[in-house]
Amino acid sequence: MRGISTFTDFYVICSGTSEPHLKAIAAEIQDKLRERFETRPAAVDGFPVSQWVIIDYIHVLVHIFNTDKREFYALEDLWGDAPRLELPSAEPAGLVR
Repeated sequence: MRGISTFTDFYVICSGTSEPHLKAIAAEIQDKLRERFETRPAAVDGFPVSQWVIIDYIHVLVHIFNTDKREFYALEDLWGDAPRLELPSAEPAGLVR
């Protein structure tokens, strides 16, 4: 987003499948960034029940959507001229298939 946006350098956009999943993703992001980098968000907005949460770290905005809401709002398309880095989905630790 650098050079394209005046309000942030990076967007992280991810999906969850349920309200508890959205809560867990948001909590894990905040916990790990606090533990590893001693940083806390400037703001957290939205609620898992609304199927969307945003965590604002000023230079990084983290959007956590329910899968259907992510498709509906299509933020990736809104900022289509920004370079993208797609990351593989992570399997939960200990998941046996």
